[in-house]
Amino acid sequence: MSTLLEVEHLKVRFRSMGALRALMRRVKDPYIDAVCDVSFRIGRGETLGLVGESGSGKSTIARALMGLIPSHGGSMRFDGTELRGLSQRAYKPVRRDMAMMFQDPVGSLSPRLTVRSLITEPFRIHGVRDRDMDAETRRLLEMVGLPAGFAQRFPHQLSGGQARRVGVARALALDPRLVIADEPTAGLDVSIQGEVMNLLAELQDRLGIGMVVITHNLNVVRHISDQMAVMYLGRFVEQGPTEEVFHRPRHPYTEVLLSANPEPDPDAKLHRVEARGDIPSLAHRPTGCEFHTRCPRARDYCREVAPALSSAAPDHTYTCHFPLEADAKERRLEA
Repeated sequence: MSTLLEVEHLKVRFRSMGALRALMRRVKDPYIDAVCDVSFRIGRGETLGLVGESGSGKSTIARALMGLIPSHGGSMRFDGTELRGLSQRAYKPVRRDMAMMFQDPVGSLSPRLTVRSLITEPFRIHGVRDRDMDAETRRLLEMVGLPAGFAQRFPHQLSGGQARRVGVARALALDPRLVIADEPTAGLDVSIQGEVMNLLAELQDRLGIGMVVITHNLNVVRHISDQMAVMYLGRFVEQGPTEEVFHRPRHPYTEVLLSANPEPDPDAKLHRVEARGDIPSLAHRPTGCEFHTRCPRARDYCREVAPALSSAAPDHTYTCHFPLEADAKERRLEA
């Protein structure tokens, strides 16, 4: 499978205070690291699921990929083109091939525009004038399973599921090669969530697009993602094939997320693992392993030394001194 998107050692920082205030307080580095040394690749027709608690950096990665915020280190190559350092003018043609679905299905749609105007707006933005907009409207509505009569409706006349379908149609208007979906099932009923995910999976199979799915819902990740990455405080703590990570998680934070996932079988015996305390501030990162303040398996060594990247299987990596399945490294440290 050929590579569509390759990200290496991505770093994104935000200012924590103004230049004058930093000078007065003698702060040499007035920045917060929101994304730290993140690497991944997506092949054509492949989906990567990004999971983690709020504030872990998932949406920051998406905005950096779309050029909505600057990145401060690393590399982002889309179909061989380096995205870091591109001007906004140079980024515009890239955005024809990269589309983003925003989190709020209704709030992300302008209330003053009809569905027809919303889903054909990408053509106007990118100066595509050689298309029949009525025909494109019918094509896109049919693609997402909405009747042609919806073209004249306004967002407030749509249900959450219908608004999400309009968002999907808008994202696919220009036949992109990569779609970034930020919480595609947020605010939707469970039955509607399933419809939306089935729609995305069907369209991906038909069109061969790559996808990045950002979500808190691990059932969504398992349903649609080929690969998944677990984020904590701006870092990937575990990454690998989705079923491999679900069946054989190595990082305790992954175990916490998986154990909190709803279990549809009422007779299943649940093993709940909870993280302790609150998420630390990005401005005051813990020493050593940054998850040690909440980890149910933490030891003194974790508080002192940051874990290196380890491999559990082909393409399955994690950062933990004492992974869920003991290995030679753990036995050496205990000795």
